[in-house]
Amino acid sequence: MKIRDWLHSILNLFYPRVCAACGESLLKDEDTVCTTCRFTLPRTSYELHADNPVAQTFYGRVPFHAVTSCFFFAKSGKVQHLIHQLKYKGNKEAGIFLGQQIGESIKEAPLFQDIDYLIPVPLHPKREKQRGYNQSLMIAQGINKVTDIPIGDRFLVRGVYTETQTHKSAEERFKNVKDIFEVRFPNELKGKHVLLIDDVLTTGATLESCAQKLMTIPGITISAATAACAGN
Repeated sequence: MKIRDWLHSILNLFYPRVCAACGESLLKDEDTVCTTCRFTLPRTSYELHADNPVAQTFYGRVPFHAVTSCFFFAKSGKVQHLIHQLKYKGNKEAGIFLGQQIGESIKEAPLFQDIDYLIPVPLHPKREKQRGYNQSLMIAQGINKVTDIPIGDRFLVRGVYTETQTHKSAEERFKNVKDIFEVRFPNELKGKHVLLIDDVLTTGATLESCAQKLMTIPGITISAATAACAGN
């Protein structure tokens, strides 16, 4: 056995490497998500269709250029496990993986060409300090690795600390995020095409609140992408 393989075995004994989606042990050449899960995670292919279900969520509310979610989210499913690892278990690599999957899906998709900036939905500084990072920024970093689209995480800030959206009704979600975001450096976004990034799309309240602020910028085009959405 090579020294490198021996060290890998020892490290894995004390710090087991497991798949962020299914929890099974990763093989030596696997990283973050096992090969089986990479091929079986439930993809939506929404990036190829302008009139998809997540885009329809915003009809009559926000004039997004395009909206997509990479995977279907199901309770107790592998995608939920990935999101949970990202948001509550400190697994930044799960976010990078999800972002890379989004990046691969939109790289050649006609609806998502000529994007100037990736704008992750911001966390309030207090929440970000508690979590240690912004999960949407991790996803954006994964997209950047695939597409080289620059990340514009300075343009949007969350000025109000709010309760988590989990377990809230649709009406409560909209009230919870109404007018809580602020735009910075708006002149740099004039005439630009930006892609809002978030982890999971449920009611769309958070993305709508972000977009409402960005829409005040002359000539801006706004699209959105999330790692997951409610299952089919």
